[in-house]
Amino acid sequence: MRPETAGPRGAVATTHWPATQAGMAVLDRGGNAFDAAAAAAFVQQVVEPHLNGPGGDVPIMVHRPGEGVRVICGQGPMPAATTRDRFRDLGLDSVPGSGLLAACVPGAVGAWLRLLSEYGTLRLGEVLAPALHYAEYGHPLLPKAAR
Repeated sequence: MRPETAGPRGAVATTHWPATQAGMAVLDRGGNAFDAAAAAAFVQQVVEPHLNGPGGDVPIMVHRPGEGVRVICGQGPMPAATTRDRFRDLGLDSVPGSGLLAACVPGAVGAWLRLLSEYGTLRLGEVLAPALHYAEYGHPLLPKAAR
């Protein structure tokens, strides 16, 4: 059973309660929705690394009243040596769907940092504090993460 976490300034939903609580704490301290989303995401990277890790990707859709929707692409770039000729030299005519040759430079952390730099109101240390706390002092380990 997951606790419902809401407050007078908004609501936060994640797949693990410490991340939800981190987002709500950021809202309670005066942060905006972008600060809360990033705080929750960084906690997710600590408490659910099997689903949300710093080595992953993330698309972030941003909307503020009076503005259109904007997307921050958190899919990292391909390594510099990844060229069409390099794949052809390996006997491939397309990028494999999985494995090391399909890997890109992780983009999740950079995307969340960009969100904060362009839309956030709190200092980075304030947003990262909950994730750093769980990384240092531990957190409830989900059975899937243990496996």
